[in-house]
Amino acid sequence: MMTTGNTVLITGGSSGIGLALAKRFLSLNNRVIITGRDLKKLEQIKNDFPEMVTFKGDLTDKNSLDELVVFIEQQHSGLNILINNAAVQYNYTFTEEPNLTYKIDYEIATNLTAPIKLTGLLLPLLLKNKDSAVVNVSSGLFIAPKKSASIYCATKSAIHSFTKTLRYQLEDTHAKVFEIIPALVETPMTAGRGKSKITPEQLTDEFFRNFKADKLESYIGKTKLLKLINRLSPKLSDKIMKN
Repeated sequence: MMTTGNTVLITGGSSGIGLALAKRFLSLNNRVIITGRDLKKLEQIKNDFPEMVTFKGDLTDKNSLDELVVFIEQQHSGLNILINNAAVQYNYTFTEEPNLTYKIDYEIATNLTAPIKLTGLLLPLLLKNKDSAVVNVSSGLFIAPKKSASIYCATKSAIHSFTKTLRYQLEDTHAKVFEIIPALVETPMTAGRGKSKITPEQLTDEFFRNFKADKLESYIGKTKLLKLINRLSPKLSDKIMKN
């Protein structure tokens, strides 16, 4: 893939992985549009990077999703790269969580339903443009889940499967479908969780090497080791990741 001269849409681009990717694409002379729910964060990013295009909206809301699609079609019709990055993770057990159904609904809507819908709605535009790509951010937790994040792990497993099937469906087109499969990354979502985190910038470095080389699956950090362990002993990988 070319890393310059693109028009790139990144969901969840106001912090963490999304913002790191946005900054890198911007530094390489691409037009970059980011989405986010926090207006103050978006305003600060716009102040720091005036060339960055921002869109405020929660893509689990149909109106926001439709508004984003119209905005892209009308004002950024050269879109050729979509990066589905936005996600939330709630850690809880089913027997103790008082807001169970809300958290289930919102995690599934944010992590799975919204990116699938956005991809489907923007595919006609992506397929009109040259050098197009869809990039989905999943997680090493699709390989072996942890017990405290049942729905998050399930949605990332589903995104992994969706990414593969979309790749099959588009294999006779010019569009490529990439997947970023990170280990634990230092982001606002993972604050206070886990150890030995990689930075969003480290993830971005590794992804861009793979992106340039058309390597469709980017196992980032320790997920490469987890993939190998799982191949040799699925029980061992489950034991490692369970807690």
